[in-house]
Amino acid sequence: MTAIDRSFEEPAADLNGKTILITGGTGSFGRALVRTVLSRYQPTKLIVFSRDEMKQYEMAQEFSDTDYPCMRYFIGDVRDVDRLEMAMRDVDIVVHAAALKHVGAAEYNPFECIHTNVMGAENVVKAAIRTGVSKVIALSTDKAASPVNLYGASKLASDKIFVAANHLSAGKTSFAVVRYGNVVGSRGSVVPHFRRLIAEGADHLPITDERMTRFWITLRQGVSFVLSSLSTMKGGEIFIPRIPSTKITDIARVMAPDLPIKVIGIRPGEKLHEAMITQDDSRNTVALSDRYVILPSLGIWKTETDTFGSPLPDGFSYASNTNDEWLDDTALDRLLKEAAL
Repeated sequence: MTAIDRSFEEPAADLNGKTILITGGTGSFGRALVRTVLSRYQPTKLIVFSRDEMKQYEMAQEFSDTDYPCMRYFIGDVRDVDRLEMAMRDVDIVVHAAALKHVGAAEYNPFECIHTNVMGAENVVKAAIRTGVSKVIALSTDKAASPVNLYGASKLASDKIFVAANHLSAGKTSFAVVRYGNVVGSRGSVVPHFRRLIAEGADHLPITDERMTRFWITLRQGVSFVLSSLSTMKGGEIFIPRIPSTKITDIARVMAPDLPIKVIGIRPGEKLHEAMITQDDSRNTVALSDRYVILPSLGIWKTETDTFGSPLPDGFSYASNTNDEWLDDTALDRLLKEAAL
């Protein structure tokens, strides 16, 4: 099986009869998660928690509480711990997807990034522990490994907060993290940007650097990966999918073979290549057939690595430019078509 064909659907989570809350639930991931949960499970409640009333209104047109009686729409901000605590009453599972994600915006608005991504993570932890939530799984990013921009640094801090939260909860609430690369077609990614330029009749596509590489995952794969990680988590793990890499120039060429590219230079906070596991992290990482798991250095977390996965060799790192799985033109075309659906 190639990386593009991995479904990440096993082991399957059991969400029947559960009450689930999704922070940032009106975003690309939140909407896809809601759609997946409603199609596969019968939850008691599925709560969308976000601060944008218009997006909630639009989402309620697709997922109305008339057609889906389990749906709830809760206006709130992860910066407000009291509102989070109110929303988490009687909740079993929290999927934390709320974040400020735009690298450039975070560089220009650092206080806002910290308030949402770091202090927001702390608030989610506090509210989940106080209300007795069973499991919390937080979305992270490849930019959190060896970060060079504030967004990545804030998500690294967030990851540390969620891992350490397992100490604070005394085993009553389990916290884990999912870290993956660029989602094809998500807002803010290069694919919709290129599509817009092509539709507007651009005479070239802008590339910041011809050497640039990235990890890629589809929204469908990302949702399934979160759900399968949710089913296996003990608390404190960082789950990382095995996904393919590609050069940004290859994306441009497949999307618009007749358009030239123009190198415009790397933007502030941008990397040439992304990493998801550093050499230092790899000493605590095990490999499974479809993912890696960074195990926590927690006294409460006990397991034999050979029963959970295979240890990695010394000096291992998982980076987009040294990845052993790459998208060829056919696979890349399939990925782009799926993202357009």
